Amino acid sequence: MTENAVFLGKSQKSEFLNLKYCNRHGLIAGATGTGKTVSLQIMAEGFSKAGVPVFVADVKGDIAGLSQPIVVKEFLTERAETVGLDPYEPSAFPVCLWDLYGEQGHPIRATITEMGPLLLSRLLDLNETQEGVLTLAFRLADDEDLALLDLKDLRSLLVEVANRAKELSAEYGHVSRASVGAIQRRLLTLEEQGGENFFGEPALELEDFLRTDENGDGIINILAADKLMQSPKLYSTFLLWLLSELFEELPEVGDPEKPILVFFFDEAHLLFDDTPKALLDKIETVVRLIRSKGVGVFFCSQNPLDVPDSVSSQLGNRVQHALRAFTPREQRVVKAAAETFRPNPEFKTVDIITELGIGEALVSTLISKGAPSVVQRTLMRPPASRMGPLTKKERTEVLRYSDMTDKYDETIDRESAHELLRKRAEARAEQEQKARERAEKEKARTRRSSGRRRSNRQSVGEAAFKTAARTLARELVRGVLGSLKRR
Repeated sequence: MTENAVFLGKSQKSEFLNLKYCNRHGLIAGATGTGKTVSLQIMAEGFSKAGVPVFVADVKGDIAGLSQPIVVKEFLTERAETVGLDPYEPSAFPVCLWDLYGEQGHPIRATITEMGPLLLSRLLDLNETQEGVLTLAFRLADDEDLALLDLKDLRSLLVEVANRAKELSAEYGHVSRASVGAIQRRLLTLEEQGGENFFGEPALELEDFLRTDENGDGIINILAADKLMQSPKLYSTFLLWLLSELFEELPEVGDPEKPILVFFFDEAHLLFDDTPKALLDKIETVVRLIRSKGVGVFFCSQNPLDVPDSVSSQLGNRVQHALRAFTPREQRVVKAAAETFRPNPEFKTVDIITELGIGEALVSTLISKGAPSVVQRTLMRPPASRMGPLTKKERTEVLRYSDMTDKYDETIDRESAHELLRKRAEARAEQEQKARERAEKEKARTRRSSGRRRSNRQSVGEAAFKTAARTLARELVRGVLGSLKRR
């Protein structure tokens, strides 16, 4: 480390990552087993020592070794001497462990409202019509002050939308009950993947990712992602949400002397696979503008072409490990990767990429006035922390002394859309029950009134019959008496 740079390794000279230009983002690429993870690790160490907080997803489970000093071996000492790292001392770094499932670290949660309909639609893989219905549901929640915090809130809201489909169609546009049902089924699938652990409260406060320890070293926030990688949509959407939240909430700081946070996005291809254009445009905008918030973003991938050109063009710092070129497609990838570097007249970049050994990389970083340096074949320095995972006991020990335990480990379930809509439904059911009871009472009163009229008064038919009978009786009497009188 120097005062303003992170030491990466040695080519013909020492290679550094200039802190002033780390918010211009970067790329770490290379085939499996070529040293990408170690490059990420030594960068995280350097940023931490410079007082810069770091966020990194641990997809293989071995980045958490940053919390433990490395066991020095002969080959590491030799590497340190070769690159001029003196002194080379084992060191542990301050880390904070996180886990969406709450198993290997503190839970990270977001509310449904914070996620928003666009990212949620991507997470649920909805079509355009279904996305429209979901957007309508969010608008209804806003209009009726319904807090959307967790998945049960969203499920209850969708039931409300289906029940009021005719009414809402007139005000918001057509509501398809079939689309509501499809969204509900996708939510069930998300729950089975463990998505319900992510949505809820207490929601993450971004300030907790921007901390330093008592020595001024940046805290390295490590997300346990080995299990999360089994749900790649959830993994990539979560990281994109986190990046978007940083962009929206952090203040403008221009170009600081060092970044306020460095964000490593491992397995970057998952972010861009099958991404609709509207979302890709949003990603491009976030990456382009978030540098003015003092945030540096480093994408890590096996294939440098996994990152679209619109995003890749904004990645000024590059560390390219070896690539394989056995097939025509792989050869095209190598050629494309070579063309992203500022050429070095001493060698052909396209040839060197396939010749690099483990722990070697082609390095080009931003130097004076933000210009890229000439690409150099670089032997990367050895890490000072462990290259490997934590034991269960070590992880427990790290979590025991974390000051995030009391803040995030216990779930909070306050009144929100689910409870409010349930109260509404219960109130409606109670009103309907009272209306039925009133109707029954009115019906019974009517029957009793009808029964009394039949017992005390003659009906029209009865009166007419009795009148006719009396008339006939009088005529008969008159006839008999008249005949008697005639005699």
